[in-house]
Amino acid sequence: MSHTVTDDSQGTAARRPGYGQLLRTPGAWTFLLPGFLARQPFAMLTIGIVLLVQSTTGSYGTAGVVAAVTGVSMALFAPQSGKLADRFGQRAVLMPGVMVHAASVTALITLALADAPLWALFAAAVPTGASVPQVGPMVRARWAAKLEGTPLLGTAAAFESVTDEFTFVVGPVLATALCTGVHPAAGLIAEAALTLVGGVLFAAQKRTQPEVRHAATAGSGPRVSALSVPGLRVLVVAFLGIGSVFGGMQVSLTAFTEEIGNPGVNGVLYGVFAAGNMLAGIVCGAIAWKSGPLRRVVIGYSALTVTASALWAADSVLLLAVLGLLVGLCIAPPLIGGYTLVDALVPASARTEAFTWLTGAVALGQALAVTAAGRLADSSGSSAGFVVPLVGTALALVTLLALRSRLAPAQDGSGGRIAARGASGMGHRSRVTVD
Repeated sequence: MSHTVTDDSQGTAARRPGYGQLLRTPGAWTFLLPGFLARQPFAMLTIGIVLLVQSTTGSYGTAGVVAAVTGVSMALFAPQSGKLADRFGQRAVLMPGVMVHAASVTALITLALADAPLWALFAAAVPTGASVPQVGPMVRARWAAKLEGTPLLGTAAAFESVTDEFTFVVGPVLATALCTGVHPAAGLIAEAALTLVGGVLFAAQKRTQPEVRHAATAGSGPRVSALSVPGLRVLVVAFLGIGSVFGGMQVSLTAFTEEIGNPGVNGVLYGVFAAGNMLAGIVCGAIAWKSGPLRRVVIGYSALTVTASALWAADSVLLLAVLGLLVGLCIAPPLIGGYTLVDALVPASARTEAFTWLTGAVALGQALAVTAAGRLADSSGSSAGFVVPLVGTALALVTLLALRSRLAPAQDGSGGRIAARGASGMGHRSRVTVD
């Protein structure tokens, strides 16, 4: 099954515009720049917690558990944040959220430096994770509101994937440099400051905020949760598997480099992995695809599972770098395809919530993988830790293949053609054809 996107106004196959055209979208830079600043903390939080707690307790295990509690908390509360943003507006959620997050991080830092008991660290870790501002999904929702029904929407999904990967290259490096070169708490202090400043600046951009769609309007019926859409639930499982790759790679690469007595190469190996993902995201956004996002998700996820299955057998830095690059290259296509499918599957009134479910799924998969890979690496070595990405992606792939029909937008009975709503006032309509 494939999807061909056509334009009703021209009757020709829609081609993927480039990043230059995307960035010339009126008003784009007003939310992109503060959004980029505000999403850096997302990539700094986990490593900042690990380095601080390890320095105060001397235990990577304790540090990993505290970081995992933060990740699970974020995964559980992020969709609620997205739901509130859809209902009341992004600014109404962001402003109190960044204040709570800054206060929670401050409390976590204070407790860690005071050698507080583990339960106290958990008590601070929960609100820290729950209040992480969901700026990435909010940026995606702004793109969707501005570009709905246009070919630029796919380019925006690819651009956001590249931006996410860039933050995961810059954020951990910045946090590590601050923690090791300045003070063990400096990484988390910078994370809280960036969250506060970036979040406030992003929230101030009211003109690009998606319109709040009130459920009380005539004929609208009760507000529907994004998770009630069957296709989104399938994507959540797929993104859990992607999160297992991120978490499994972080822990297992660290364990591998310690086993070979060269821990300094860990950053290089993870950088190669992240660079592969970023490169694939750039390419995915530049290509005018003839196949639809569903096919790209299935093919890309199959390739991801195959490449992840070889990680456990790597016995040299060079081989692990090559495999890490391949795994990274295979992440972007299903990631971008999944975010693109949200636009066709989920009503606009629940789109921010949908994006946060996917972001939360990655965070939850990462948190579970960090815990599982850490235990396996401690007991059986880094090779056992690399089994976690294999198992996570394999289980998610089976689910994806079995339920792929739920990822096709509902047909209207007219020969498989489905009319997708164009952006209001654009005078432009596009349709998706199921071959």
